[in-house]
Amino acid sequence: MKPWILGARPRTLPAAIAPVLVGTTLALPNGLNINWLNALLALLVSLFLQIGVNYANDYSDGVRGTDEVRVGPMRLVASGLKSAKSVKQAAFFLFFLASISGLFLALRTSRWLILVGLIAILAAWNYTGGDKPYGYQGFGELSVFLFFGVVATAGTYFAQSQKITWQSLLISIPMGALSCTILAINNLRDLPKDALVGKHTIAVRIGDKTARWMIIVLIVTAIVAGLLAATISPWVFVTLLIVPLAIRIGVAINQGAHGAALIPLLGKAGKLQLFFALLMTFALFMARA
Repeated sequence: MKPWILGARPRTLPAAIAPVLVGTTLALPNGLNINWLNALLALLVSLFLQIGVNYANDYSDGVRGTDEVRVGPMRLVASGLKSAKSVKQAAFFLFFLASISGLFLALRTSRWLILVGLIAILAAWNYTGGDKPYGYQGFGELSVFLFFGVVATAGTYFAQSQKITWQSLLISIPMGALSCTILAINNLRDLPKDALVGKHTIAVRIGDKTARWMIIVLIVTAIVAGLLAATISPWVFVTLLIVPLAIRIGVAINQGAHGAALIPLLGKAGKLQLFFALLMTFALFMARA
C-alpha cells in the first residue's frame, strides 16, 4: 500500500483541498448556509481528480521513458514497483470515482457540471497521455490554473449557490497561482532531464533563470489577488501571515536551489497554499452575513 500512497504524491493534495475550502466558505458572506453534502462531493471530485492525474502522469511518463532518470520522488512505473497496466487502471479508477461523485453533485445542482467534469477528466488524462500531451508543450501551468484554480474554486461556490460571481472568480486567482507554483517548482527541478527527453515544459522553454522569476511572480500574484478580496471581507488581510513562508520559498528559489534541493520546496509550496486557504476560509467565515 505504501508505494500507492507515495505514487499519489501527497504533497500535491493541498492543490485539491484548498480551492474547495475557499469556494465553500464564500457562501457565508453572501448570506448562504453551507450545504455540507455538496461541499463533500466537491472535495471528493477534486481529490479523486488530483490523485488520478498523478497516477496518469506516472503511467504516461513511465511508458514514454521520460521518468527513467529521476531527481524527484519515486515513480511507480519507472521504478518498477508497479506495472504500467496497474497504474493505468488505478488512474482510470480514480477518474471513475471522480465521475460518480461529480454526477451526484450535478444531479443536486446543475447538469452543466457533467460537461465540466468530462472536460476536466479529458484534460487530466491528456496532460501527459495521448498522442500529443499538452504538458509536453508547455501548457501544464495554464491547465492547472484553470482546473485547480478557476474551475475548482468557482465551481465549488457554484455548488453552494448555483451562481458564478466576480467574487468566486477573484478568489480563484490566488488558488490557481499557488497551484501553479507547485507545478512550476516541480518543472524547475526536472528541467535538465525534461530538456534531454523532449518534454518542453514552460521551464524548458523559458530557461532556468526566467523560470525562477516566474515562480516568484506566481507567489506575489497570489498574495496581491488575495488582498483584493478585502472587498469581500476586511479580515482577508490576515492572509498576509503567509508572507514569511512565501519569502523563504522565494529566497531559496532566487539563490539557485536546484535538483534534489527543490524537493523540500515542493512541500513548502503545498503548505503555503493550504495555509493561505485556511486563512482565507477564516476571513470569509468572519464576514458571514
